[in-house]
Amino acid sequence: MAIMTLILNTWVFEADVKQGVKQADLVDRVARLGADGIEVRREYFTDLATELPAVAERAKAHGLIVNYSVPDEVFVEGGQANPKLGQYFAEGQTMGISKIKFNTGDFAHFTGDLATAFSDLPLDAIEMNVENDQTAVSGTVSAIKTFLDAAHEAGLTSLGYVYDLGNWAFTHGDAIASAQALAPYTHYIHLKNTAETAGQLETTDDLATGIYDWQTIIANLPTNVQYALEYPMASDDQITAQIALFRKGVGA
Repeated sequence: MAIMTLILNTWVFEADVKQGVKQADLVDRVARLGADGIEVRREYFTDLATELPAVAERAKAHGLIVNYSVPDEVFVEGGQANPKLGQYFAEGQTMGISKIKFNTGDFAHFTGDLATAFSDLPLDAIEMNVENDQTAVSGTVSAIKTFLDAAHEAGLTSLGYVYDLGNWAFTHGDAIASAQALAPYTHYIHLKNTAETAGQLETTDDLATGIYDWQTIIANLPTNVQYALEYPMASDDQITAQIALFRKGVGA
């Protein structure tokens, strides 16, 4: 039986974060819930200087993987490599992260050399990935594949892709066709489902509720990658049930 690596993205604890709970404190909770790691969100930090080392300390104590979700683009408007990338990687190093995630951004206007643009980043120590977001710029197969094709041709073969299931609904993409097209680059899978209510799309709080059959989707993706649950839940009992649903669904 396969043992799948399961990460909890801290969006799971959105209500607690809004009440002032620090992500470092959520590390202990993730460990108690039996997940293999935590994915912290940069926008949830209020004091990087104190919170980043605290995440590292707690995660090390529990033996947890730490991944880093950064709500920024690899390429800013005009096609320039984001000058903040080095800062984000340094923050990640402070936390001892394994993976860092961005959106692709305006790669369409990039005219430089990718190997040179990323030469100062510690890509040998931290895996860099891009995700399909909910925008036309960074949320299409074409945008993601064009960038990753170019990166691999430039020798940056460690760069990969985070398949985000729920986001395909917002960009009207075909979730299965997208999985098949991007499977060779997929290093990480974000699981959440989406429902349409009164004409509005919204993320559900149950992986089994929504427009997607998540098990059918992931059958088109690599199995030896990390998975993350990434949707708000109301209680630890619900989180425990969703973890069990995931593990049963993947045969873990």
